[in-house]
Amino acid sequence: MITRKKYSKEFKLDAISLVLDQGYTRAEAARSLDINSKMLGRWINEHQTGSDQAFRGNGKLTLEQEEIRRLKEENKRLKMEKEIFKKGGGLLCQRKEVKYSFIAQHKKTWPVDPMCQLLGVSRNGFYRYLNNNADNRDDPEHQRMLRLIKEIAAASDYSYGTRRIKKAMFERGYRFGRYKARQLMKEADIQVRHRKKYKITTNSNHTQPVFENVLNRQFSVNQPNQAYASDITCVWTQEGWLYLAVVIDLFSRRVVGWSMSSRMKTKLVCDALKMAIWQRQPVSGLIAHSDQGSQYASHAYRQLLENNGFVGSMSRKGNCWDNSVVESFFGSLMRERVQWRHYQTRYEAQQDILNYISMFYNSHRLHSFLDYRSPIQFEADMAKLKKVT
Repeated sequence: MITRKKYSKEFKLDAISLVLDQGYTRAEAARSLDINSKMLGRWINEHQTGSDQAFRGNGKLTLEQEEIRRLKEENKRLKMEKEIFKKGGGLLCQRKEVKYSFIAQHKKTWPVDPMCQLLGVSRNGFYRYLNNNADNRDDPEHQRMLRLIKEIAAASDYSYGTRRIKKAMFERGYRFGRYKARQLMKEADIQVRHRKKYKITTNSNHTQPVFENVLNRQFSVNQPNQAYASDITCVWTQEGWLYLAVVIDLFSRRVVGWSMSSRMKTKLVCDALKMAIWQRQPVSGLIAHSDQGSQYASHAYRQLLENNGFVGSMSRKGNCWDNSVVESFFGSLMRERVQWRHYQTRYEAQQDILNYISMFYNSHRLHSFLDYRSPIQFEADMAKLKKVT
């Protein structure tokens, strides 16, 4: 008997935000979150209508919360339109081809629909322009490779080095080595971003009981939902710190649960684990590993593990290598996204981190541990292989 998956209110609102706030299509957002697009469409309709049936079983936003969210969405839309006008306002009297070229150059920055509306061109006309240019056989092969590499670099927020660029180009039908990749990146004027230091959030100076290190650095597992690793990090905004807790499945390195809050309380880590449980429905016996932070040693978190039959595991005090998988994820998040942003609000940071996890890290980022596949692709490949064998 297949148990029906459950999703938290936070997960539903994050999924809706990808479509309404960040301009992704329902199909794109659903595919990246590994959910049904029709179900996502129902969530969006319930959210927009504000009916009493919205998010059944998981509560509903209050009228005040709805108004705050609506005002934030309106503020974000107006800010985006202002930025588009600032860069493309001088094109209003130009030919359509000039406007189409501007939209094509900036479609990785802003959604296509608002740009078309503001510049007074049709969406169909823009995509017809793209198709006509794509069919232009006069473009040399070398220029096509440079354009592809620029797109790959931009999509990764300039975090990909020669190994990942080489693998991404291989997936697109171009086979060459790292030396050639380095040459093309240099010619395309692509510079890889490097990591900066960030704040440590672990507080292991407490008197609460801790678990033994059951995982013991056994980071390679053969099946999904056998071992999860968790931790907390923080991101600075002009409003103050935003705290992020994640849960990672060690099988595929996929972020299966997350939660964000302005306060680093026990509820933060419990909500992240609950999201993982609702999405993945792991059976008892799963190893839940973390550091010795007070949130993970709390009674509420230990009770959550006990209720689900999970085995608690904790790193040795002050030993970050015992939880290196999550540390590596936080390093990638900071290096590839956060350190290049200047967040004005916690909400802005929350939206950007949501985008990184669901629309890039889980669904598109190439992992060297997974033979340069994304976590979702790796899980799909392993599922197909299991059926064959």
